[in-house]
Amino acid sequence: MMLCGVGLLAIFSSTISKSPALPLLVDYLDGDPAMLGLVAAVSAATGIIFSLPAGLLSDRIGRRRMLLVAAVVFATAPFLYPLAVTPWHLILIRLYHGLATAIFIPVALAMVGDLYQQSRGEKMGWFSTATLLGRFAAPATGGMLLGLYGADPAKGFLVVYLVCGGAGVAVLLASLALPVAAPASSTGPAGPAAAVASAATTRDHASSPAPVAADGNWRSDLYDLLGNRPLMATCAVEAAILFAYGVFETFLPLHALAVGLSVYQIGICLSAQIITVALLKPLLGRFSDRHGRPPQILFGTLASGVTILLFARVESFPGLLLLSMILGLTIALVSAAVAAHIADLSRRGRGGSAMGMLGSIMDIGHTAGPLLGGLLAFYFGMPAAFLGAAGVLFLAAACFPFSQRMSRAQGRG
Repeated sequence: MMLCGVGLLAIFSSTISKSPALPLLVDYLDGDPAMLGLVAAVSAATGIIFSLPAGLLSDRIGRRRMLLVAAVVFATAPFLYPLAVTPWHLILIRLYHGLATAIFIPVALAMVGDLYQQSRGEKMGWFSTATLLGRFAAPATGGMLLGLYGADPAKGFLVVYLVCGGAGVAVLLASLALPVAAPASSTGPAGPAAAVASAATTRDHASSPAPVAADGNWRSDLYDLLGNRPLMATCAVEAAILFAYGVFETFLPLHALAVGLSVYQIGICLSAQIITVALLKPLLGRFSDRHGRPPQILFGTLASGVTILLFARVESFPGLLLLSMILGLTIALVSAAVAAHIADLSRRGRGGSAMGMLGSIMDIGHTAGPLLGGLLAFYFGMPAAFLGAAGVLFLAAACFPFSQRMSRAQGRG
């Protein structure tokens, strides 16, 4: 799918701008750890604030237009980083750059959901895998480039952000090639299934702004989303997964160092988790298409809770590596089904709003995980962070089945 390629480049560009370059750039500009935390948090905050409005707008003015807005940010923001002379400049740049992913991810997922009705779990899985590949490749590329210019950090940062900007420009050029009349048809190559789905969705989305404007406004759309309890509960489950993942990526390195693992071994554990998710998402998305999404979401959430709990008890490299891969499996079980389930539950023509809500709530979970996990670790010790993440997952799993009982009565509208 064309959109998968755009997603890979977009997330590669977004990730290489911050990993590992951003912390080093803050330090190069004489920023302290507190300033680094503020700079790092700004982008996530942008996602919390703007993902939902971006989804709402995409329902009214079309997916392609919103993707072009994101693409312009991807193509311009990277060239601002070399101009920064204080960490405060980086905060403003990160605010601007954060708009790109805040808009792109929910709108792109809504576009995939528009096109594929029967296999949306699998297709969303492929899109997610593409973005994960971009996220995986970016830190290694950025680290290699910075290493090549270790004697001249300023030149190293310049080269990294030129590469980042080049990927962003490629995103813009590819987005300009997306069809105007039928944004949903841009998600995949031509074929019998794609032609049927495109014909069905072209009519809906080519004319969607006018009827949406006529029959309601953003407040009614928001109230409709908030009143959809099965949808909101599904968003909350994904937020719990991101909460646990935030604890994992933040505190696993500290736990592993404390029990004697090397930095190299820690990197293998983190990479293994990402690779596992990337490889399994399309397969597990297809599984949810065939066997139902709610049971898969519930089982994956419970399994994630058990897995994250075990991290506090395991101290060997083989054990932590195995747990990292199992966590990747359980996260893939949930995430491969969640976005498709959100699309299933959303009203016709409101997929962007639903994906925007999912994006905002996910970012809240991802931001809260390290913050609350840090407080638990500070006051009660490192195992408490993993215990807290497990508790959040078990709570989400306990609430999820009750909300899903309402989904048949509520329907898709």
